[in-house]
Amino acid sequence: MTSPTKAEGSGSAVALDPELETTSPVAPGEKKLEGRSPGQLMWQRFKRDRTGMLCAGVVIFYFVIALLAPVLTSISGTNPYTLYGQDPTYSDRPVLDAFGLPLGYFGGVSGTHWFGVEPQYGRDLFAMLVYGMRTSLFMALGVTTLLMITGVTLGLIGGYFGGRTDYWIGRVTDFFLSFPSQLFFIAFMPVVTAFFVDPQEETPTYFRALAILIVLWLLGWMGMARLVRSTVLSLREREFVEAAKVSGASPLRIVRKEILPNIVSPILVQFTYQLPSTILTIAFLSFAGVGFVEPTPDWGRLFAAGAKYAETDPAFMFFPGVALVIFILCFNLLGDSVRDAFDPKSGR
Repeated sequence: MTSPTKAEGSGSAVALDPELETTSPVAPGEKKLEGRSPGQLMWQRFKRDRTGMLCAGVVIFYFVIALLAPVLTSISGTNPYTLYGQDPTYSDRPVLDAFGLPLGYFGGVSGTHWFGVEPQYGRDLFAMLVYGMRTSLFMALGVTTLLMITGVTLGLIGGYFGGRTDYWIGRVTDFFLSFPSQLFFIAFMPVVTAFFVDPQEETPTYFRALAILIVLWLLGWMGMARLVRSTVLSLREREFVEAAKVSGASPLRIVRKEILPNIVSPILVQFTYQLPSTILTIAFLSFAGVGFVEPTPDWGRLFAAGAKYAETDPAFMFFPGVALVIFILCFNLLGDSVRDAFDPKSGR
């Protein structure tokens, strides 16, 4: 290694760069600046965004709550399945009046039932909410991951290879885009479940979850595929891709080493927008009666029940509604912050 030398006629040290064989002046007591990767630069910009950091903390908090749902309900001493208003075991601690409405204030909030109870049945709303978050969040995470993998894979193949490959992938994408999604979400769910389960038998919860995953996956990957395809079409003509081709790199290596790292930004940003949208879609399916059903806790089913109790017990909708609005808002703001961190020129 070459040790630092003194520049003639000056008192400043000169640091020699062994790779570039150039010298760069360094003031006394000053540390030499090192280059940073795009990921490090993105993280530095993201950390300076207070809104993004706050929203990231809220989103992580929601996932932690969902993971710890059994622990939290054991602390409160409740569960989402017990009918506290009808079970004789709890007759000494009534939670409903003679009309089936919660006793106490704001939907029956108490030291035992932190968010109150459900009218008519007396189920604990806090337990139903945290377990419903668990169901919705992890279902949405699984669906969104599948959508991203499918869309990125087909977009990369179509955009890079072009020609007939791109043509047929484009026609398949157009075919699936022709389906009115909301209508087919409702129509496909009973078809998928009836195809595998006898209509006279009760559909298992795990199979309903699998059917929701399949339906949302089949009807949701097209937007990601088109986004990736359009990005790859512009990248495949760039100099670094042409240089890799000339050097004899295989298509797989070019896609993996040259193109994929350059589309991480739109993929990650799209993921942050897709996940809350998927949560709302799953909630919509349950609200419409074709998603999760009794007694499985789910965010959408809470809203469906709240719609029935809106006149007699409007407080029932308060906690699930506030929780959903905060989560969706924070995730969307997080998506904006991630986009700005990747592309500082789009700063708000």
